[in-house]
Amino acid sequence: MNYELRIMNMKTMVMSLRYSVFFTFVLVFSSWFSFAQVTSSIDSTKIKIGAQITYKISVNAEANTFVVFPEGQTFAPLEMIESYPIDTVKNKDKFNLIKKYGLTQFDSGKYTIPRQKIIIGDKTFFTDSLQVEVNNIVVDTTKQGLYDIKPIIEVKKQGGDWWKCLLIILLIIGAIGFLMYWFIWRKKPLTEEEQIALLPPYDRAKLALKKLDDSKYLETEAIKEYYSELTFIIRKYLDEKVYDRALESTTDELISRLKLLKEGNQVDLSNDDIKNLESILKRADLVKFAKSAPDIELAKIDRNTIDIEIDNVKEALPEPSEEEKLLDEKYRQELERKKKRKKIIITVIISVFLLMATFVGFSIKYGFGYVKDTLIGHDSIELLEGDWVTSEYGYPPLTISTPKVLKRMDAPLPEELKAQIEVTMFGYGSLLESLNIVVGTTKYNNLGENKIDLQKAVEGSFKNWESMGVQNLFVKNEKFVTPNGAEGLKVFGSADFPTVIPNKLERGNYVLLNFTTENYMQQVVLTWKEHDNYADQIMERIINSIELKKAEQ
Repeated sequence: MNYELRIMNMKTMVMSLRYSVFFTFVLVFSSWFSFAQVTSSIDSTKIKIGAQITYKISVNAEANTFVVFPEGQTFAPLEMIESYPIDTVKNKDKFNLIKKYGLTQFDSGKYTIPRQKIIIGDKTFFTDSLQVEVNNIVVDTTKQGLYDIKPIIEVKKQGGDWWKCLLIILLIIGAIGFLMYWFIWRKKPLTEEEQIALLPPYDRAKLALKKLDDSKYLETEAIKEYYSELTFIIRKYLDEKVYDRALESTTDELISRLKLLKEGNQVDLSNDDIKNLESILKRADLVKFAKSAPDIELAKIDRNTIDIEIDNVKEALPEPSEEEKLLDEKYRQELERKKKRKKIIITVIISVFLLMATFVGFSIKYGFGYVKDTLIGHDSIELLEGDWVTSEYGYPPLTISTPKVLKRMDAPLPEELKAQIEVTMFGYGSLLESLNIVVGTTKYNNLGENKIDLQKAVEGSFKNWESMGVQNLFVKNEKFVTPNGAEGLKVFGSADFPTVIPNKLERGNYVLLNFTTENYMQQVVLTWKEHDNYADQIMERIINSIELKKAEQ
């Protein structure tokens, strides 16, 4: 009997052990199935100040599964200094995704890396929190001397690359100026024809005779060409000094005109001079039109006769009066003015063309409005392209980048509220201006178990606005998440804002970002005028820069 009882007890123990093992296996398997998809680890739990640790997240997922790893500064109080690319390892029909981060901390102490949120498909998983100890670097003060803290010194702002752009612009302007000087304003060397044209008629006629002597007409017996040149020289001289139609007149008309001028005592030519000119001109007509061929020696004699008659005509002409000389000088000056005016007009046309071409080119690349606003000047574009400032305001620290440093603002409170709340505000601009930025922190001293109602806080802001003249508020709400994972309420829309002109309203946009942490409320207020593209870009850049650190416990 005892033996059978002992056997039954042993069977019961075995069954219990089996059930225990079974349930243990079920629990372990269930735990693995639920949580083994996401694991996290660090390569070291103890580091020196400023040293880097590697934080690793492993995810087992099926193919074509959407996986989202943490991004941004979600590892606070540790700081992420590098995010490595995702490594993918195939394991049968699944994939093992490994994401690594480089973390560090510059203050000694024991820190907890918070749980990290990973999205796999439509499910959310969290990693375990991990402990890290950051130790000071021990300094041997017996070997390393101690020094006083150095005073604050002003650091000169380093110049950018603006000088390169300026140098290129100056080189282009210099090149254009040199080309305009070289081809327009430079006094170019006169050609031989221009030098001859500037000579007096008498000197030109004499020079033409010398060139006729150097020609090969007589050597080649080109009598017709020789007499054509010879008669053109005397006719040209007479045309300029005696009769202004000598070139187009026939021989008989020209001789008749010379006789008439002689009878009128306008030209003191002798009858022999006129007969000599008539004889040579008629002989030239026979050569040109009747194919006459006088002897070469006769042609030389005619050349010498023309040379003498040019001298006689010069002596026969009266000396120009002072009035005629003055008129000639005025004429010469007028020609110089016309020439200079022409150069100025050409320079202006080229300059305007280059400016217009530059303006059109930049307008095609950057847009007409941007180029116009850059040239004329625009307050918003100057803020957008200026040096931005990234600072922390309030507590918990709210990090924000703004085009200007936000200055502390007075926040007047009724006496009965000063014991309950504390308000600090920093801002730039005002509701009356085209752009307004305000960062405020409110601390509730006697909040107790109550929670901060963000919606009531927003309604309070709107009532304050309405008391300042804001009208026709259009309101929309949505959830807002900063790059480091802080969640808040975003209230945005449009309204009619007051301006510096009394009783005048102008349509504008606004954004209110509201965050709560324990008994603190952080609020960012942004307002700007409508139809200002640069202000839209400024506000978008500000909103994207906002990060809210967690309050220290």
